[in-house]
Amino acid sequence: MRLFKLFCLGSCWAAASAVQAENLLTVYQQAVTQAPQLVSAQQQAHIGSAQKYQALGEMLPQVTANANFSAVQQRAKFQNQITNESFNGTRYQVSVNQTVLDFAKFWNWRRASKVEDQFSSELVEAEHQLMFDTVNRYFAVLEAEDQIRFLTREKEGTEQQLQQVQKRYQKKLLKITDLYEIEARLDKIEADLIEADSIRVTAREALRELTGKPVGELAPLRDDIEFLPLEGPLEEWIRVAQSENPTLSALIAAVAAAKNNVAAQRSRYLPVVDLQWTFFDTNTGFQSARTSDNQTQVAAVNISVPILTSGVNANRMFEAEHRLEQARQQREARIRELIKETSDAFLSANANARLVAAAQKALASAEKSLAAMERGFNYGVETLGDVLTARRQKFLAERDLAQVKYRYINNRIRFLQATGLIMDKNIAEVNQWLQASMSVQPVVSAETSPLQ
Repeated sequence: MRLFKLFCLGSCWAAASAVQAENLLTVYQQAVTQAPQLVSAQQQAHIGSAQKYQALGEMLPQVTANANFSAVQQRAKFQNQITNESFNGTRYQVSVNQTVLDFAKFWNWRRASKVEDQFSSELVEAEHQLMFDTVNRYFAVLEAEDQIRFLTREKEGTEQQLQQVQKRYQKKLLKITDLYEIEARLDKIEADLIEADSIRVTAREALRELTGKPVGELAPLRDDIEFLPLEGPLEEWIRVAQSENPTLSALIAAVAAAKNNVAAQRSRYLPVVDLQWTFFDTNTGFQSARTSDNQTQVAAVNISVPILTSGVNANRMFEAEHRLEQARQQREARIRELIKETSDAFLSANANARLVAAAQKALASAEKSLAAMERGFNYGVETLGDVLTARRQKFLAERDLAQVKYRYINNRIRFLQATGLIMDKNIAEVNQWLQASMSVQPVVSAETSPLQ
């Protein structure tokens, strides 16, 4: 049902806009159908369900039937007389057993029920992790491609500047050091481009790991997105995370399962009572001797009391108690980690929202500064080093602006994952922030409340 909803959502989005490249939603659809981690978590949930019904079945009636068909040859000697006899024999047995009192089986069923809850929560966490990984790796590719694009533009501008410098140097208007300086800058840009391309390839391979398919051209982020901070008090979001985060829910279920396991091991010291009814039909008697048809029915109450297990039950109980304490510590560690993760993602997303506006102003200032430096250089007022520094500052401002946008999106999704509120619609929401076609799109704001 989940995959069907996602397919319908993707189909509607594809019909609504002329997509020219792979977008976040299509990549996520591929990851859902191809991610082995998600399939593994689904199988783990099925295993938990099967274990619960196994434990339940142990408390229900057990019926067994046995049949035996034999061909017997007998040679007997009695008072110096030897007799030989051949005959066929049959034996039939039906047995019905019903547990009446066995606390170990009861607590084991309770433990298995909690394990099923644990595995179900881990499946939800795997789904949430896949959503986060898809967003994180998608925008890591865009960030790497932006780096290459910015460096390429800086290289083109520097090459144009180099041509002017060479002409002025030929006219003896500039020193040889100016020519060396700009050539050195070009060499540094070339080295940065090689490194950026390596980062891009690595990022694309990381995304391919999720989808299992080669990554094509990805739709870039739009320039008209309004990044707004997350609303609500942090303390309230921490309480939401503690109640909704699936990883913490899985650990809480694990603690409950460990408690039931301790109770099950302690119950092994108690008597076990069950009812048994057996029907026995045979015409083959003792030592395969021929007898007349014999039918027997037995109804019994079996009582088993453990007296000496040579430390087996005691050490099983000690192991269960240690596993319980281990589960409690893992839960406590996750609670502390969750508080830190929720706080960090919330504060970082809000800081990124403010930094976007600051980075946009810094880029505008850097562009003005570069234009002024280039005019001043043409009039001989500014040096070549000043121009190269201004161009470098413009590149850094472009890079910082792009990075802070991607960090906002990643921190926002990380916040939703920590609080346990991330859903398919959040992927669709972020997907709308990407360039879908060449037509002008309306301004879209990043919602201030993750609950909407």
